[in-house]
Amino acid sequence: MTIRTSLLTLSAVSLTALASAAAAQDCPIKVGVLHSLSGTMAISETTLADTMQMLVAAQNEAGGLLGCELEAVVVDPASDWPLFAEKARELLTVHEVDVIFGNWTSVSRKSVLPVIEELNGLLFYPVQYEGEESSRNVFYTGAAPNQQAIPAVDYFLEELGVEQFALLGTDYVYPRTTNNILESYLQSKGIPAEDIFVNYTPFGQSDWATIVADVVALGADGQQVGVISTINGDANVGFYKELAAAGVSADDIPVVAFSVGEEELSGFDTSELVGHLAAWNYFMSADTPENEAFIAQWHAYIGDEARVTNDPMEAHYIGFNMWVNAATEAGSTDVDLVRAEMYGQTFPNLTGGMATMLPNHHLTKPVLIGEIRADGQFDIISQTEPVAGDAWTDYLPESAVLESDWETLECGMYNTETETCVQLTSNY
Repeated sequence: MTIRTSLLTLSAVSLTALASAAAAQDCPIKVGVLHSLSGTMAISETTLADTMQMLVAAQNEAGGLLGCELEAVVVDPASDWPLFAEKARELLTVHEVDVIFGNWTSVSRKSVLPVIEELNGLLFYPVQYEGEESSRNVFYTGAAPNQQAIPAVDYFLEELGVEQFALLGTDYVYPRTTNNILESYLQSKGIPAEDIFVNYTPFGQSDWATIVADVVALGADGQQVGVISTINGDANVGFYKELAAAGVSADDIPVVAFSVGEEELSGFDTSELVGHLAAWNYFMSADTPENEAFIAQWHAYIGDEARVTNDPMEAHYIGFNMWVNAATEAGSTDVDLVRAEMYGQTFPNLTGGMATMLPNHHLTKPVLIGEIRADGQFDIISQTEPVAGDAWTDYLPESAVLESDWETLECGMYNTETETCVQLTSNY
């Protein structure tokens, strides 16, 4: 048998195997929903669980997928990071879900990652994160640092003239890694190390008096101070209340937050927070036909005109629809077949333009800066063209040489200097 004949035979066998896998689709198609419905992160994650159930219901109304009805399987990891891993395993082995949409914090994602990889599951992760990761089994539909954190710092430097930076974060992997990147970036922009104040607090932190006083003291010499906030969950309530109690306005010390959106602000009086900022890739106030339709769909589903939309909801909306389209093209929800069809998938952003899934499992996303209004919504004061998400930052030396390409290189950590693939399962 010639080499050419052998290759043709292998191709025929491969195609037959793919066709068989596609024909073996089981019904119903199960969609795992892995979001905290209780605990400190419920303030942010409950809405995402509702969003996924809305999207599943809408897909069923549109005829389902591959001739099957979809079923949302919802579990509550209760803001308990090890429990996220247990619930992910339950979804994959007990409920036998076809895909999982979930997580908020990076520590919860890191907890789930070994399980997803071991069992060859598929996770769509909808929240901004620190980068420095690229798993074959995860599609990151939230922002990487170059799509949120770095543009926000540029806005502070270029538009607000901030000279001293307070990097305030919750004490876990996302704030710590993001702030490592930002410290390096700020110093590359000429900000001295002594003008960068970094502080971390536990989840659920309630006493902010000392920290706010320390931030105010930074500006004693007359330099403009700005706060970069990676504070997560319900700790934000106490932080913003203490700012107001201390008489700190956005004119005095502007805050730009990466984990505060419409949902978080809906829980308390925002009248004294007017002018503070958030950096996201979507705001509910975006004036587009797509966003108007999405908000109407949300209100009709949830039965409450007061319920807001936010950035991670858009990320789930885009990710879910890309998954549906990829599964349709693959003729199956098989993880390997769907993954191959995800590259190059496009879907409209709610803010205008198109999102594209890249070979590094990240999306192209516009970067928006929003200013808090008295009604808890945001005025969009800056919006970029779509930016390609970068899994590995250029501002940490060990990462600058790495790239992720799962489509052609089949590697999440390709070293461009040694031209080798570093495979570190579950420990990027």
